[in-house]
Order: sequence, then structure tokens, then C-alpha cells
Amino acid sequence: MNKHIAGRHFELTEPIKNYIESAIDSLEKYNLEIISVHCIISGDEKNGKKGYNVEFVVNLKDKNTVVITQRDKDVYAAIDLALERMKKSLRRYADKIKDKSGNLSLRELESEIEEAEEQLDFVNDIDDDIVPMDLELHKPLDFEEARELLASDPKRQFIVFNDNEGRLRVMYKRADGKYGLY
Repeated sequence: MNKHIAGRHFELTEPIKNYIESAIDSLEKYNLEIISVHCIISGDEKNGKKGYNVEFVVNLKDKNTVVITQRDKDVYAAIDLALERMKKSLRRYADKIKDKSGNLSLRELESEIEEAEEQLDFVNDIDDDIVPMDLELHKPLDFEEARELLASDPKRQFIVFNDNEGRLRVMYKRADGKYGLY
């Protein structure tokens, strides 16, 4: 990231430059591809009152330029207010990108992995209770074939088959000896 700090009608001191550079470095936490940041501090006097204008221009890779301008009578206060506004703008943009792309942050990924591991542990604990069943759907069955297959096997409780419209259907034995159909 390129950084450029300039002063207009204002003498930039080393503490102010260092303060702005550290503040600019804090913008990297939003994981946006920031190409360059320009900070322009200008001193002016209006109506006999001395004030400072701080302008941040941030060029992002996938978005146009973000420009924040702040005016205050104290230069550090103007810098802080402009940075807070810039952080808010970048945070909103980062959230917007995350929502659209579905990308998750590292913390969110870690929490999802932990949840998946907990569910896997739960499934492994009850794995003895689950018995896989072969549905024998190698060829599509019609309604009559499904009814005959269900009637011929006393152990079978239900069967899955394709109807005439290509939808999967489930036929099951009811307690009264009749067949139910989903």
C-alpha cells in the first residue's frame, strides 16, 4: 500500500506523520486490497478562527475512491474523526463484500469447523443405532411394482419409487394393513 501524507499551509511534524502512518496501517485489518492512501492536512483561518481540514483519499482495488474530509480546530481531533469515519466506511464495504460473496472470516470458519466437529461427534455416538438400508433403486419402479414388492416382503416397511411424472414417491405399510403413499 502506498502512503502519501501532505500538508498545505501547515507544517507537518514527525509526531503527526507517525500518528497518521500508524492510523493508516490500522486500515489493513479490513482485508480490502488498498492500493494507496493519501492524507492531506491543510490549515486555514475562517472568520478569525483557525482550523484544520484533514482529507483521506483511499483507492481500493475493486471499488472507486473513498474520500473522507473532516474539519476541526485541533489537528489530532480532525485526524481521529476522519479516521473513524473512514473505518466505518471500509467496515461497511467489507461487510457488503462478505455478504455478497459468502466468504467467511477466519474466526467464522473456525467456529463453523467446531460446530461441524461437534455434529460429527454426535453422529459417531449414535452410529450404532443407525443401520443403512439398501433401497434397491437400480431401475425405476412403477406404482404396481412398488406395491407388489412391499406386499411380498414382511420385513420391509416402506419403499421409494418413481411415479409416472418422474417424482420420487414413498409407499409405506400402515398399522391397519393398508398402504400409505407420500
